[in-house]
Amino acid sequence: MGRVVLLLFLFAFTVELSLGISHEIHPLRPRLGSGAANLQVLNISCLSWRFGVETNNIIGWYGVPQTCKSYVGHYMLGTQYRDDSRLVVYEAIAYAESLKLVGDGKDVWVFDIDETTLSNLPYYVDNGLGTGKYNATLFNSWVLQAKAPALPESLKLYKKLLSLGIKVVFLTGRGGSQRNATVTNLKNEGFLTWEKLILRGSSETGTALVYKSNKRKMLEQNGYRIVGNIGDQWSDILGTNTGYRTFKLPDPMYYVA
Repeated sequence: MGRVVLLLFLFAFTVELSLGISHEIHPLRPRLGSGAANLQVLNISCLSWRFGVETNNIIGWYGVPQTCKSYVGHYMLGTQYRDDSRLVVYEAIAYAESLKLVGDGKDVWVFDIDETTLSNLPYYVDNGLGTGKYNATLFNSWVLQAKAPALPESLKLYKKLLSLGIKVVFLTGRGGSQRNATVTNLKNEGFLTWEKLILRGSSETGTALVYKSNKRKMLEQNGYRIVGNIGDQWSDILGTNTGYRTFKLPDPMYYVA
């Protein structure tokens, strides 16, 4: 049995290498273990807090509790974050492979960008891992550098979808002034083609949930079928016109309504 497991692992590793997928999403050495898992916040462990966040039972939170900074760091920089993301993408690929496509070029899969397609983990590591107040100026400066690494699991999903004949639509809360940097970053990280890249206009106010619902509605009104939808925020995949099936990637660092 041990030999079979080893051979399966080596096969999966070889496949990822053949697809040109790196096993790193940030230039940092991962922290091992989860020694902060028993830190208390609101009389519950940080592990339970993250569970509440990921299941959308804790909503409207504006930052990681300071007492959970170390725990979130261990989670994001260790193996568990990658394992959780890998599971989501495994299910997404299995679902995509089961689809019977019409073949008219109108089947699309909607991707969020930040913490879904591109990882801003290097930025958050340098800026408190979500414990500090969000600084739009600092984050915009980071985005304009176009250095965010791809989330390898999402790149794997992207490549699989293209091979199946499913087109990709990027739908992001990034502003129009960040378009050029976003295009450069996407292409540098292996996302070379897409059907649409939708960014938020300066006049488009309101919550992310309403904004993204409206954009998906417009896609469907233009004849597209949203066969899949993936994001790290619940506001990416809730609302209206969410598509045939949605997938939620982990992100305990911030909340977008």
